[in-house]
Amino acid sequence: MPEGRPAIPAELRRAVLIEAGHRCAVPTCRAHPVDIEHIDDWAKVQEHKFENLIALCPNCHRRKGNGPDQIDRKSLRQYKANLAVLNSRYGELERRLIEAFAGPLRASGIRQGRVKFPNIMLAHGSGLSIWYLIRDGYLVKVPWDGTGTPPMVEVYQFTQAGAEFVMRWADAQPLDPPTSDE
Repeated sequence: MPEGRPAIPAELRRAVLIEAGHRCAVPTCRAHPVDIEHIDDWAKVQEHKFENLIALCPNCHRRKGNGPDQIDRKSLRQYKANLAVLNSRYGELERRLIEAFAGPLRASGIRQGRVKFPNIMLAHGSGLSIWYLIRDGYLVKVPWDGTGTPPMVEVYQFTQAGAEFVMRWADAQPLDPPTSDE
């Protein structure tokens, strides 16, 4: 740490780590371990504030800057803003689904993705774990076609709106607030 620069207080550091799930805030990275980085450099702001701190893995931390192949401050601010939207609205399983489907959706160009859940898991209340993705119209249940034995899993898929939401998150674009009632 540079001389004269105070350490980031433990509670503030913890809050930034919790916000990012102890992983890199860059959605296409999500690596760990992470460093706590100032979005606007310490030399400029001379203070530690939650709004200006973000968790970055060492690789993404080195890429912070304004040149080609670097992560600019505008992107870092959007990553942080998107974390706030995700963390205030969606549960852990929902955030993991968004994270898990970002890469495959981008790679395939397909704007839908399927998710399978064992019926027993949903029968014990875990279906509530994906409630907001369903309620916001981002995830829908694929109905059983009635042929053969009833499936042992419930199948859901991201809607086009859901896939677009996932891609906005992955591309550091603003996430629209949900339109349904909380």
